[in-house]
Amino acid sequence: MFNCIIMGAAGRDFHNFRTFFQQHPEFHVCAFTATQIPFIDARSFPRELAGEHYSADIPIHDENELESLIAEFGAEFVFFAYSDLSHQAVMHLAARVQAAGASFVLLGPGQTALKSQVPVVAITATRTGAGKSPLTQFLARRLTDAGIPVVTVRHPMPYGNLEAQAVQRFANAADLDEQQCTIEEREEYEPYLRQGLVIYAGVDYAAVLRAAEQEARVILWDGGNNDFPFFEPDMTIVVCDALRAGHGLEYYPGETNFRSADLLVINKVANASAEDIAMIESLQQQYNPEAALVQSDLELSVAEPGQLEGKRVIVVEDGPTVTHGGMSHGAGYMAAGQYGVAEIVDPRSFAVGSIRDTFAANLHLDNVLPAMGYSDRQRRELSETIEASGAELVVNGSPADIEELLALSRPVVQVNYRWVQRQGPDLLEQVRKQLGLEP
Repeated sequence: MFNCIIMGAAGRDFHNFRTFFQQHPEFHVCAFTATQIPFIDARSFPRELAGEHYSADIPIHDENELESLIAEFGAEFVFFAYSDLSHQAVMHLAARVQAAGASFVLLGPGQTALKSQVPVVAITATRTGAGKSPLTQFLARRLTDAGIPVVTVRHPMPYGNLEAQAVQRFANAADLDEQQCTIEEREEYEPYLRQGLVIYAGVDYAAVLRAAEQEARVILWDGGNNDFPFFEPDMTIVVCDALRAGHGLEYYPGETNFRSADLLVINKVANASAEDIAMIESLQQQYNPEAALVQSDLELSVAEPGQLEGKRVIVVEDGPTVTHGGMSHGAGYMAAGQYGVAEIVDPRSFAVGSIRDTFAANLHLDNVLPAMGYSDRQRRELSETIEASGAELVVNGSPADIEELLALSRPVVQVNYRWVQRQGPDLLEQVRKQLGLEP
């Protein structure tokens, strides 16, 4: 038996455990490490989900303890199991593991992807915040309107009670409250629910898949970060961010997605330079010339644009996009400029508690406030930061309804965005053709 540690961030790590490790008990997992997401290391992976080879919960530790954990457990293998790190950062982690005497391992789709009984279209990306979820929502809506039963399954975000979150089905706002969803989870689920669409997530993705198959003719995989899918896809669509043109081959496992795509989407082209678009096209020709190529945008809108004109505003953005996704700003900042605000307040001087810590860890942020809300305390600190800013109103670029969640005293203008194709073969028709769906 080999003692092992899994490095994760409450997603890919648990899925890899429930696929590869439960099938290979000779690799005994002594601990998980956690990073990227606040407050997820102060818990354990429950024995009830770990299986018959484990007699106790598996501890979860902060990634900073990695070397001491290798020594404590005599770990011979450390399996890396999260996403959206530069290749250089991944290899720095590998060096830490090897310097501590263990082997560094990456599992691939062949060891971790589950086979579905219905067709699966996987929508993944080269970086967090590229626009894969709006594209998935577009497909879900269009296929549903065509009379094709569709269920979306989201890459996991189990930040609470893992046993209770084994299989999650979201069909209305009450489901979000029942599952005590964080702001990040709401950012991903709420746009589907507003359109009357069903979305699944969880921890036990074999059980999630079985449940989704019962109500779907087609399953759409809405990937997290830039991870590759948990289900074996019948078609893979990969979104490339034209505002981060070179990142397709610089971040793990975004390059894996880029090379394996059936269809590549260059998104946000309206705000990108011709040179950046040409760079992605050149990478496609060099590394995946068989893939179809589409250009698209995220079309921004607000319900009453006149509300923003001439106002002093604070901009809230989708959290992961502007933190580990590395973007300096997102849809809220773009909308503020588009609709003529007088001033965007710099939130850094008003930040409190963990929000202040978030800015200290993300020096690239440009006059925007990440929608951090992974605990009740952090949501209060987010609210306090907004209230202290003195802004006349809040421009909310997060898909989550923060006005209701945070009980703010000032108006909130919600920024909406939808995926719009600009060039290339019709994406919906490409999906129909690949899956053999009748028009």
